[in-house]
Amino acid sequence: MGGLKSYLYLLLLLALFSCNKEITQQNDESNDVSFTELGSDAPYLYGETYYGRKSYVTYYPGNIPLILSIPHGGDISPPEIGNRSYGVTVTDSNTIELGIAIRNYFYSNYNIRPYVIINNLKRTKLDANREIIEAAQGNVFAERAFDEFHFYINSAREEILSKYSTGFLFDIHGHGANPDGFYDIRTWIGYLLSGDQLDNSNSYIDQNISIDNTSIFNIANSSTETLSEILRGPNSLGSFFENNLYTALPSPNSPSPEGMKYFSGGYNTFLYGKDRNFNFNAIQLEFPFPDLRDTQQSRNTFASAFVNLIQKYIQIHTGIDIFQTD
Repeated sequence: MGGLKSYLYLLLLLALFSCNKEITQQNDESNDVSFTELGSDAPYLYGETYYGRKSYVTYYPGNIPLILSIPHGGDISPPEIGNRSYGVTVTDSNTIELGIAIRNYFYSNYNIRPYVIINNLKRTKLDANREIIEAAQGNVFAERAFDEFHFYINSAREEILSKYSTGFLFDIHGHGANPDGFYDIRTWIGYLLSGDQLDNSNSYIDQNISIDNTSIFNIANSSTETLSEILRGPNSLGSFFENNLYTALPSPNSPSPEGMKYFSGGYNTFLYGKDRNFNFNAIQLEFPFPDLRDTQQSRNTFASAFVNLIQKYIQIHTGIDIFQTD
């Protein structure tokens, strides 16, 4: 009996040693990971395509003062990146396809392209619209993809500002059905103002909400319009959506969510729209699924409307006609 106990004890020690050795090896491998320097694939030439490590991130350089960032549409699930243990993990279906449809329409009809940066990783692996701790949750490969995603955005922003006085980032998302199954078919436009703030009157917004609290400070700071007019007046982005037969919130016809579910903008909108060191604007776009991003036909139809309404919006608020850029 004593011999059996000694044998089992020896097996236990060997198992513990093997386990500790495996953990040590994993830690050593993690510590030994090295990556190429960010930007080593530069210069970024218009018309070319650039990929981050293992194509987890895609960058399409453009030639107009517009960036489309797509953080939640990816479907790559590599084993080297474990699943995130907390935070939202739902994919924004067909947002990559929608962004590409917009890019293609710009080029096929006007021979211009926006800058497009795509996170191809599934949101269970990386959320590129959160700060890095929640986004990657300690995985070095997810952290690298996060760094690449934002490095490409920053590179695009720097190039835009070197050519123009200002620029725009549209962070592309998709919202789904409410818990009761009801689909809100409006595009939710996020300027970092909450639904509760938008639920106030125009006079309250103009008197009590500072343009510093928005992600479009650079529009509002140089505009002769009041903040409420910029948010939901005749020249607001929501108004241009409505003029093209797509409902939006906020807009002249839907000035506020009135207590309904609404997303006001996330990490990317804050990061690229609130930094006063850059004359830049950021807007989060939460697109509905039905009749907008559900089929190739609906995406192409919307892309046509979006390209033209964005041209008008940018020209009115900045004086830049993106259809006439070099």
